[in-house]
Amino acid sequence: MSDMETIDIAIIGGGPAGLTAALYAARARTRTVVFESGLPGGQIVTTERVENYPGFPEGITGPEIGELMHRQAERFGAEFRTFTPIERIEPADLDFVLTTGEGEKILAHAVILATGAVPKRLNVPGEAEYTGRGVSWCATCDGAFFRDKVVAVIGGGDAAVEEAMFLTKFASKVYLVHRRDELRATKCIQEQCFANEKIEMRWSRVVTEIIGENGKVAAIQLASTKGEPEEVLPVDGVFEFVGVEPQSALVKDLCDLDERGYVKVDHNGLTSYPGLYAAGDVTDSELKQVITAAAKGASAAFEAVKWIDERLCRVS
Repeated sequence: MSDMETIDIAIIGGGPAGLTAALYAARARTRTVVFESGLPGGQIVTTERVENYPGFPEGITGPEIGELMHRQAERFGAEFRTFTPIERIEPADLDFVLTTGEGEKILAHAVILATGAVPKRLNVPGEAEYTGRGVSWCATCDGAFFRDKVVAVIGGGDAAVEEAMFLTKFASKVYLVHRRDELRATKCIQEQCFANEKIEMRWSRVVTEIIGENGKVAAIQLASTKGEPEEVLPVDGVFEFVGVEPQSALVKDLCDLDERGYVKVDHNGLTSYPGLYAAGDVTDSELKQVITAAAKGASAAFEAVKWIDERLCRVS
């Protein structure tokens, strides 16, 4: 392994958890490299506005806060390898060998997994066929394509309600379809939603099929969770916000996962495997926010630096 590139800390994922981990690790004078399959920022770049992150009383857009975090980590020496997915992590004594999508191998003394989570699918007929042709998981990305059209948002949490309100900037009507008879979103967000005349609720309904016509979405079929008649609702677009799935496949054979696939960690982000840490939405947390992801990233980096310094007898 002597000819292999060696780094101190490999951070896999460039969302708020990974970016904060990079900042803390780089400030501790470690050689820290962030591997990101796309561009830095993670899911935050698809968020129109963040209004609950301290220090921004007027709010800040998702792309802006992602770029600020990126620049701050880079300023302290963190390296970024964008469009460089990691395909495999293998233990090598007390170190790890990472293999990129292009087959390059890198030796890391510690790894912080910050791969986040991806939106769940409804897994109903028509979903796969009309993905990109009316079916979307990102209102910020695709909302402008539905100017003066009718769309349906599926879900009842904060993300669903916030995205429904965002879509009213473009759509003539937004149906909010929820399987229960009350929303799970926080009260202040619910109040804004119910005050918006463009949003119409479809309570106690689930989507059973996405119906298309001429190669694009034309309607959704809804079934009642209370035994009422089925309904076909004409819409031009479907935006799904029904939860997320953790991106933990890289470490499923290395450390413990819970029954839903989240990486199990202690309060400092350490997994069941020494030297392997996890932070952000790939770990289980009831509150999935930028601030909680950032806090977890900081803790994981602090512990990873301590682990390396103790192993290599370095003084930070």
